[in-house]
Amino acid sequence: MTRSRDRELVSAGGRVVDPTSGLDARCPVRAPRLVGVLGGMGPAATVDFYGKLVEETAATCDQGHVPVVIWGDPRVPDRSLSLLGGGEDPTPYLRRGIEALKQAGCEVLAVPCNTAHAFVPRLADEAGLELVSIIEVTADALAADGVRAAGVLATSGTLYAGLYAEALRRRGVVAIEPDEPGQRQVMAAIGAVKSGGARPAHRRTLAEVARSLAERGAERVVTACTELVLALDGSRVPVPIVDPARLLARRVADLALG
Repeated sequence: MTRSRDRELVSAGGRVVDPTSGLDARCPVRAPRLVGVLGGMGPAATVDFYGKLVEETAATCDQGHVPVVIWGDPRVPDRSLSLLGGGEDPTPYLRRGIEALKQAGCEVLAVPCNTAHAFVPRLADEAGLELVSIIEVTADALAADGVRAAGVLATSGTLYAGLYAEALRRRGVVAIEPDEPGQRQVMAAIGAVKSGGARPAHRRTLAEVARSLAERGAERVVTACTELVLALDGSRVPVPIVDPARLLARRVADLALG
């Protein structure tokens, strides 16, 4: 008597494979939590984060990955301008996105935009979603590595709001920020990535700013704006570069999949 083909399993390269589908028959059956990604700030940063979430998930098949709903609304007003007093309040837009993710059944919230964390914790609490803070995750990682001083490359709004400075201070880590000319160069690089026009000159000046932070005592340099991850060449900087988006992806994968 022969077994039906859809029940036969064959060995392929050390894996047990269902010949009818080509999938690993040992792919774990999980009951993951649905993750909502509040994105669009900017679009390239959202794409970058989702790619890293896939990379940071230990999965052997499609079904082993984190289920995600992405709300990508690039119409959210500039968070940095709002914090500095020269722009529209993004709160209604952020609330709309979070509410949509809640309605979609999401339990966990991830926001790849660092500056948005000046607004989203309260909104996540209102919606009853568990926010995985990119700020707190990064500060945790630096403290766990025994870092005493970290350079912070971020939007002017993030620096003004003290998001990283405060989170690092609570863990005994000193935040070292660019001087005023350096911060102008950082903002120019961020704008170039958002417009799709980052040039070699932006990359060079960004590396110079990062090196200046290392010269002032930074043991790590945090690319605390996701666009900066796409523009900074870490090989030009004498200390390790910390990517908050990757740290966030790693923590979200662990939390969602248990």
